[in-house]
Amino acid sequence: MNLTKYEPGTLFDRFHKEIGRWGLADTLLRDFMGEDLSDIATSDWRPAVDIKEEPNRYVILADIPGVKPEDIEITMENGMVTIKGERVETKEKEEKGYRRMERHQGSFYRRFSLPETADAEKVVATGKNGVLEIVLPKLEQVKPKRIEIKAK
Repeated sequence: MNLTKYEPGTLFDRFHKEIGRWGLADTLLRDFMGEDLSDIATSDWRPAVDIKEEPNRYVILADIPGVKPEDIEITMENGMVTIKGERVETKEKEEKGYRRMERHQGSFYRRFSLPETADAEKVVATGKNGVLEIVLPKLEQVKPKRIEIKAK
């Protein structure tokens, strides 16, 4: 019996995957939509990600259940945060009956640009219950310095 991989997604996702196989995805979509889509073109799957801004920090929440922390790499360079890793497929003994595979396996890659106010030196990442949390504190704002005018 064969496993059937369930791939929810829109027609756009299927179109993007097809032109990605031709090597045109990044070029076409960047030209038409003005977006950085490197997270789509180089991944087997895309974890869902929420990004929120709070008064003193930015928080990135990524749903990555079943991925061990040692299989995740987080880097920050030139104002870009990159999350990449891999979920390894577990082999199961197949018995009689149908099976359906809905959890994606393989590598993932997400990249996000952040404002210049994010403090790259104080980034903290934690994981709990399959959710990766990356906290990027905001830089302390430099207060304007009043310059006194002296009489000559």
